[in-house]
Formats: sequence, structure tokens, C-alpha cells
Amino acid sequence: MDDTIRTLLETAAADALPVLRGVRDDQLTAPTPCADYDVQGLLDHLFQVVVNFQALADKRDSDFTAAPERLAADRNERFAVEIAELVRVWGAPGAEEGVTGAMNMPARTVGAMALGDLTVHAWDLARATGQPYEPDPALVRMLAAEFGALAPTARAMGVFGEPVPVGEDATPFDALLAETGRDPGWRPSAGA
Repeated sequence: MDDTIRTLLETAAADALPVLRGVRDDQLTAPTPCADYDVQGLLDHLFQVVVNFQALADKRDSDFTAAPERLAADRNERFAVEIAELVRVWGAPGAEEGVTGAMNMPARTVGAMALGDLTVHAWDLARATGQPYEPDPALVRMLAAEFGALAPTARAMGVFGEPVPVGEDATPFDALLAETGRDPGWRPSAGA
């Protein structure tokens, strides 16, 4: 597999879309590993992220501060369309070059952030809804390197929590989750 953002996003999408489609309506109020979001809130947030990272690939400004749209019953189709567009725009000539919109960060770094959001939030949703999820190892390796460099800034911005300690036997993906401040062993409580 090549390491372009487009190829990695295609892989991440193939791993994430089955999880997104697998969320049932009766699970929308369930808690997630992201304490600020229930399942509905996390779906809405992820949709907003996908759309904003499209703008950033085009070197346009994004707006992560607006309240996310509340997704309705057509969410599966809308996610499929918008994630396909995310892959397309990150594959456009020059998408990985230069800096992005108002973030003023290297485009490749911002592309890695898009990959990270899709990958980690897919895990959040899978864990919250009892679905299996295992991202591609090549994707995890790339994100581990990128997130290691981004972590101090992400923590200062409140995007990552403090790292969670994991044992030496932790999988690379568990270590990546822990770097973002997630407990890889998180499960919904019995009453949730």
C-alpha cells in the first residue's frame, strides 16, 4: 500500500463505513468513549469533521466551531457520499502540498488528522455499539508516527486527553488510542 493520504483514507473508509452503517437507531443515546458525546452526538461530530477536512484539502478555511448538523435516518447514505468526497479531494493534485486554510499547518499533517478522526471515532462508535473494528496495520503505523508528533499540540488544544498508560503487551492500535487519551479497554457500563 502506498502512503498517500488518499490511499490511506480509502483504507480507513473501508474499515469505518461498516461500523457507521451498523449503528442502530436504538443505540443513538448510548455513551461513547468520548465523554462529551453520546452515539448521536459523535456521529454528528464525525460528519462535521469529514466535511471540514474536505475544505482543508482544497486549501479553503473550515469551521469546526459551528454546531454540527443533527443527522437523520439518511445518515448512512450521507456518510458514504461525504467520505467518498473526502477521499476524492485528498487525492487531487497538490492536496498534500503546502499548508491548509486557517489551520496554517502542513497539508500532510492535516490529512493525517482526517485519517485519525475517521479511524479513532470509528473505534469509539464500534466500542459504544458492540461492533468489531480493527483498522489496517499500515494505517495504524502512519497514525502512530503522526500522532506522536501532534500529541502535545493536540493536548494543548483539548483535542487529545492525557495519555492513558498501557502495558508492554499493548497492540499498536491500543497504544495509539492511549496516546489520544482513550482507554483501549473502555466498554459501556452494564446499564447503558
